[in-house]
Amino acid sequence: MKKYAEIMNWIEALIETGAVRGGHKLPSIRELSQSYSCSKSTVIRAYAELEKRHLVYTVPQSGYYAVIQRAEPEQTEERPEIDLSSPSPDPELFPYLDFQHCLNKAIDMYRNLLFVYGTPQGLPSLLRVMEAHLADYQVFARPGQITVTSGVQQALAILATMSFPSGRRTVLIEQPTYPMMIRLLYAYGIPVQGIARTENGIDLNELERIFRTGSIKLFYTIPRFHNPLGTSYDEYTKKAIAELAKRYDVYIAEDDYLADLETNSKSDPIHAYGSSHVVYLKSFSKIVFPGLRVGAVVLPEALQEAFNSIKRLSDIDSSMLSQAALEIYIQSGMFDRRKQKIVDSYNNRLHRLNQALDALNDTNDVRHASVYTGVQTHLTLPKTFPIDVLLQRLRQKRIVLQGIDTCFLDTFEKLPIVKLSITRVEEERIWEAVRILFNEIKKLKPT
Repeated sequence: MKKYAEIMNWIEALIETGAVRGGHKLPSIRELSQSYSCSKSTVIRAYAELEKRHLVYTVPQSGYYAVIQRAEPEQTEERPEIDLSSPSPDPELFPYLDFQHCLNKAIDMYRNLLFVYGTPQGLPSLLRVMEAHLADYQVFARPGQITVTSGVQQALAILATMSFPSGRRTVLIEQPTYPMMIRLLYAYGIPVQGIARTENGIDLNELERIFRTGSIKLFYTIPRFHNPLGTSYDEYTKKAIAELAKRYDVYIAEDDYLADLETNSKSDPIHAYGSSHVVYLKSFSKIVFPGLRVGAVVLPEALQEAFNSIKRLSDIDSSMLSQAALEIYIQSGMFDRRKQKIVDSYNNRLHRLNQALDALNDTNDVRHASVYTGVQTHLTLPKTFPIDVLLQRLRQKRIVLQGIDTCFLDTFEKLPIVKLSITRVEEERIWEAVRILFNEIKKLKPT
């Protein structure tokens, strides 16, 4: 028997016998590679096969976990972890059967296109659907301005590495920001600079100074439901960013990855205020599921040729099957129905989290941001607070939280912040988690 199959059998046995229950963390890739005297790629293959069978799921920068089954018996001995760290969507909210239907229909409708190349910009019929879909977000673009990518991550990689009309090379990013963007810039050796972002936004005077004096080609920003802070820019700030970008010929990469969770109909993206210098990035990972790997990019005319040329070289075409299924999913009305269910569920959890924070945070020097839409908020702790010790003690009490050190550049000061995400926590357990969190904070604070 091959080593990867041995590993799979062992993990399946752990799950079947109840030695590992749904939501529990599984051994790391390094641990298993040492135990079985095999390469890490062998372990990765085993976990990949188990993911296909819906027995395990992965949490970025955390590890692999056993899937929670609805039919699982009541936990009598030990309750599962309360996970307030995960950025991943709740698998219980996702439309597996609906999307399976869309996949089957896509194979039937587009069977001829599945066997040819030649649509690097995207499936033409999906681009037309996307034109109408994006207009609902106040992003108005013709099909020729839209490119479908293999997830937003591919779009970010292309934007980071491609040449811009100005000839500049430096990418400006908020601090903190999406950690995968930092890793991407370091991996490609792209010159990078940071600008501080707090729950109150950014210093627009500092932004103008950097645009005026630096060699900035691109400013990567998450205006709405920021990762990891959870906060959003107000309309004045978004308008100002668009105006400064145009004035100093800097392009904005607007990552609107949670646009579908917006409940304020008057909240528009930066793109609505300055489309000539804004690249709009739309993800479907949070509203369909991450494995779809389809993102949409709206490009200013000056960047279209260079972007699409690199896109063709990087993957020829994005997954035709995923594109066709997404087109059917949107046109059928399934997308809007599922979106409302997800928005309602996440809003209820975030509301419960805010209630718990308001009631239980009775400390003078620990602040919690008031965020009422999206999937996360954050706590700001005193500068000398031992966050690593706090996270370890919470883990012992089966509460999983995450600091945000990986969200900062190496050259930027790390701030004493922990993020609180609601996507993987049961609503009825949020109060319990926050109560334990502040009990541990009080124990660790100097007297």
